[in-house]
Amino acid sequence: MPADGKKSILKFEHVSVSFDGVPALEDLSFEVCQGEARIILGAAGSGKTVLLKTALGLQHPDTGSVYLFGQNITLMTERQLFDMRSKVGMLFQEGALFDSLTIAENVAYPLLNQPAIKCPLNDVRQRVTEALHFVELDQTLARFPSELSGGMRRRAAIARAVVTTPPLLLYDSPTAGLDPITAHTIMALIVKERDVANTTTLIVTHRYQDGNLVANFRYNPDNAQLVPVHDNGHGPQSWTRFIVLRDGKLVFEGTQAELEASPDPYISKFRKQGGA
Repeated sequence: MPADGKKSILKFEHVSVSFDGVPALEDLSFEVCQGEARIILGAAGSGKTVLLKTALGLQHPDTGSVYLFGQNITLMTERQLFDMRSKVGMLFQEGALFDSLTIAENVAYPLLNQPAIKCPLNDVRQRVTEALHFVELDQTLARFPSELSGGMRRRAAIARAVVTTPPLLLYDSPTAGLDPITAHTIMALIVKERDVANTTTLIVTHRYQDGNLVANFRYNPDNAQLVPVHDNGHGPQSWTRFIVLRDGKLVFEGTQAELEASPDPYISKFRKQGGA
């Protein structure tokens, strides 16, 4: 357990992954504790998505160890990993909804297909309805993904990720391809989930604005709005760390203030251009 007493949720220890001899992650080490957030930045091909897949056990490291909820998942069987994944919500790139299922069926899928969750059949409909209400899609249960806009599909995918109330949520480019207003809506939902459920959050993104929202705003349940936070050392700015990957290597990990003070041109381009 970390020295500050927080529960370790995800830990990489000298993790390397390669494909056909080409490194995708190289000697990567970091740790995320309960309730914290990591904003993962990097150019295309820098290893961001591979990091998330490795965290889920979908990609096995060549060397090093990955600890999920304090357990070394690199030593687990596929069945053991299946149970561990029930504690992790994942928003895949572009949402990855099943086209042939209704929105309600998409959101219900993890409840019905992950035995470790042990959700009684009588409770599935209520939990699906609550998850869709959370993302403000109450009227979409019987509709199909093709009938929704891109932003609505992304919100439905968030509902599917949070319906199991997982302690860890992984978001792979949640705002990619969305207009600024819709992107803000998606990030507001991510902040809302973090603050309502105290989830640990990893967000892969090309948009510096996404990290800025996570680090500097909190959800106010009184008016259901995001409000800016003046950090006193116990708020989002202290919980949020930025990670920058370059060619599979971790080249920066720190606060937003430290990132903005970095003289490294590769790191600074993310704050100047909002991504790569």
